[in-house]
Amino acid sequence: MDDLAGFLRTRRSRVDPGAVGIPTDSRRRVAGLRREEVAHLSGVSVDYYVRLEQGRATQPSEQVLDALAGVLDLDETERGHLYRLARQRRRRTKALVNGVPPAGSRGRVRPEVLRVLDLVADAPALIMDHRLDVLAGNRLAGLLYGRSVPGLNTARHIFLDEAERGLYADWETCTLDVVGHLRLAAGQHPEDPRLASLIGELAMGSERFRRLWARADVRARTHGRKAYRHPLVGLLELHQENFALPGESGMELLVLSAAPGSPAEDGLRLLAGLGADSGAERVSPRPAAAASALSTPSTPSTPPAPSTPPTPAPASTRTAM
Repeated sequence: MDDLAGFLRTRRSRVDPGAVGIPTDSRRRVAGLRREEVAHLSGVSVDYYVRLEQGRATQPSEQVLDALAGVLDLDETERGHLYRLARQRRRRTKALVNGVPPAGSRGRVRPEVLRVLDLVADAPALIMDHRLDVLAGNRLAGLLYGRSVPGLNTARHIFLDEAERGLYADWETCTLDVVGHLRLAAGQHPEDPRLASLIGELAMGSERFRRLWARADVRARTHGRKAYRHPLVGLLELHQENFALPGESGMELLVLSAAPGSPAEDGLRLLAGLGADSGAERVSPRPAAAASALSTPSTPSTPPAPSTPPTPAPASTRTAM
């Protein structure tokens, strides 16, 4: 699903040769560093580095990985991804050998976690797994997305559901975040067939996904700004905070909060109110006769007498009683 060779190739293509002391001229046709330049700067042989990029080398040592991470100027997330990719062949847990999915991959959320989710009343909150499947959500999350959120996959929602694209005010940034997260998840869960299937589905259905996936960028979901454009309440500029759930592999509690006194806080309050009104109608619909009876005053009223006697209708137009 993911490989060390491809990651190394894309990372070296980003490095500016001038930044590492390598002179360049107009005849240089390679984007970033050449293989031999990476090898020289990392202190390994050219042959060994070529075999790394071709997927033919044995597991590199910690020293080699540290040297490559430094030369390629990897950030903390990328560095961790590099180490995981280098060790994928060794990572075979007992659960995988026995054909049992790893803990946290079955989509079950503990009741205690669901109770915590329900306590978040003033902000949309979701529980998601590493595949970006929504496993549970509170009431405001459902109102934000305009649907029941359990079962929603946000990667599909962003890339494949064009009718819903307008919900994401920063759609292009969202696509970068999704692809970066899925790249990272692919390195963390290389034996997950459902994740592999999702990535294949997105690649088949979205040209933008294919282009971004080829860049091999990785991003960790932690916190940051998220902007939504809701059809009823308008722009909601929220802050997303992700909380990893202890003992739940890959699951996170995601909370979208609004700054106090901000237009977004007013928007969420309005959204909650609209949802309460529509929810009351759905939960307890009243029959027309009952509604009419409730709207009738309790004191009977006598209709005013006509000022002139009514004129009898012709016999041909009278309705039989």
